[in-house]
Amino acid sequence: MTSLTLPITRGKLIEDAPLAPLVWFKSGGSAQWLFEPKDIEDLQHFLRDLDPEIAALPLGLGSNLIIRDGGIQGVVIRLGKAFAGIEADGMTLRCGAGTPGISAASMARDHGIAGMEFLRGIPGTIGGAVRMNAGAYGREVCDILISADVILRNGDLVTIGLADMGYTYRHSALPEGAIVVSATLSGESGDPANIGAEMKRIAEEREASQPLRTKTGGSTYKNPEGKKAWQLVDEAGCRGLQIGQAQVSEKHCNFLLNLGGATSADIEALGEEVRKRVKAHSGLELQWEIQRVGNEA
Repeated sequence: MTSLTLPITRGKLIEDAPLAPLVWFKSGGSAQWLFEPKDIEDLQHFLRDLDPEIAALPLGLGSNLIIRDGGIQGVVIRLGKAFAGIEADGMTLRCGAGTPGISAASMARDHGIAGMEFLRGIPGTIGGAVRMNAGAYGREVCDILISADVILRNGDLVTIGLADMGYTYRHSALPEGAIVVSATLSGESGDPANIGAEMKRIAEEREASQPLRTKTGGSTYKNPEGKKAWQLVDEAGCRGLQIGQAQVSEKHCNFLLNLGGATSADIEALGEEVRKRVKAHSGLELQWEIQRVGNEA
């Protein structure tokens, strides 16, 4: 990879950083640079001074992501502990973008804030959930978001209200290169015991129906209008289908697995093969929910 001239930072910069350990699939290449900013101001200054031609990609918990085997040119930005704080105020939560969904749900429960239980079923961070309008168990981020603080690619910090997020199913209209740094979420008053019981139900349902204890990437495809992606995959005969060490989960057909030695190319090829078979069987074109980034090897 060609060398870059990078801005001075108070955070941590690592050259040629392996990304496979940071993503759920445990596959893929390295980042030309991995940057963990010290705080919001550090990230702002870094992006402002970074050559606009250089790509900057945010990385959360790596749950809904395939990093291709050739790695990523440019800078991968990982928001660490400095971006994982949560504060409750009345019926609102203010969460750093690095906060795991489960932590936000637990904080809401502890403060008697109902309506955020579904975050228990979101495997990634609040930042990623806000960007993609993540959802589970009948609710999605657009149901609870008040606003998000976002750093644009030029380093400007802006607050974007719900009405300007451009939310549709698993999609927002956030500008290219924008990085969510925090979000304000709103719920309603509830009994912590009832909220906790609903979170427990969600956790148990996920455990029973999804291959959580494997190297997976979460839901692979978006549900087409009025259909379930897993059912279309199953009906097309893809349950257990394998390419190399990549396999369609037999437990839940909308999950792909790395059985051990799968490359990202294997996983992506399997995903495309499933899409092809579903199209041939049902006429429907499944859309990827998993983000695929980087260069092929």
